[in-house]
Amino acid sequence: MTERNSVDAGWQKLGTALTHTGRAAPPEGGTYVNPPLERGSTVLFPSLKSMNRKGQERYDHASIYGAMGSPTQHELEKLIAHIEGGTDCQIVSSGLAACTTPLLAFLKAGDHCLLADSVYGPTRRFAENMLRRFGVEISYFPPCASRSEVEEYVQPNTRIIFTESPGSHTFEVQDVHMLADVAHQHGARLFLDNTWGFGIFAPFEHGVDVSIQALTKYPSGHSDVIAGAVTVADQASWHILRDASIQLGQLAGPDDCWLTLRGLRTMGVRLAQQARTALQVATWLQQRPEVAQVLHPALPDCPGHKFWKRDFTGAGSLFGVVLNTPYTRQNMERMVNAMSLFGIGASWGGYESLVLPTTGGITRNFGTEQPESPAFRLQIGLENTQDLIADLEQAFNALHHSASSA
Repeated sequence: MTERNSVDAGWQKLGTALTHTGRAAPPEGGTYVNPPLERGSTVLFPSLKSMNRKGQERYDHASIYGAMGSPTQHELEKLIAHIEGGTDCQIVSSGLAACTTPLLAFLKAGDHCLLADSVYGPTRRFAENMLRRFGVEISYFPPCASRSEVEEYVQPNTRIIFTESPGSHTFEVQDVHMLADVAHQHGARLFLDNTWGFGIFAPFEHGVDVSIQALTKYPSGHSDVIAGAVTVADQASWHILRDASIQLGQLAGPDDCWLTLRGLRTMGVRLAQQARTALQVATWLQQRPEVAQVLHPALPDCPGHKFWKRDFTGAGSLFGVVLNTPYTRQNMERMVNAMSLFGIGASWGGYESLVLPTTGGITRNFGTEQPESPAFRLQIGLENTQDLIADLEQAFNALHHSASSA
């Protein structure tokens, strides 16, 4: 791999921005390194005139009322917008809210929303239930579709193409530049769930209009925050998003914002280490006879690897594993239960390693993208590489025992 495509190059280059952005220059009297945590609901003003004037600054990250964001939230918004490369950012209550809030902001009854078949399951459920109930048409395109194939799914009333790259659970890397061009040619916007690619994929350089982040993952990094971010590329989109966020009451608490700001300062070094370990573990798994495929975007046989190589400056710590067909779902569950260093749990991007079965948890319209054999997802943390491999090796022993005793 070239330096641009090495799994941790992007994370290493982020260090300076993550250390210094979102921190004001120290005043003459000095200040703490970390900005203070500010909590509050009511903001007091010296006069009605000043309150009314401040009320007109809702697009400027101003302190107007607690439900419109705190100073701590506004500092986090500036940092996320800087890393994503957009103009403005809205912090919301969760990663899912980061998906749903812009959909509600930019869609109306009679519009059509076209989603990649591999989007995050809760995003799909929101589209199928809430958006359909509000009169929005919903359909899907195969995540590995060519330009001409994608255009077959675009309708005259398509207003949003929503994608996630790599795909949720199945890790297809998509041609985002092509999708943006298709969207714009047909008068639509491209939304991207960029959670896996935060800091190593520049969404707006590839034509994305709205970039979505689950701050719960890499940015906070310690499995103790629920928050999301929505970043846009222009002022017109920012006004639409900001107004909708205020109307929906979407924000994150100041404590979660402060913890995320603190977590971001070390994200570069955390993820560089985790990315290296993840690739080492993924490469080791490729050699195992029990494994049919390792779905890691940096590996050549992962769907869309050529787009990862072209567009990304690094890789993440999350990837999928598909077992060979002789093994059953019950065998896989026995293997998962035997792991000791890999915690069993949802989410990812923290400092700890996790495992989660994906078999039975994937909904697809196009069956070719769904693994036929038992599959699971690994999040690689900061543990020693050889310790993780040893844990997987003993878990494979449990897999063999389960299969032979069936």
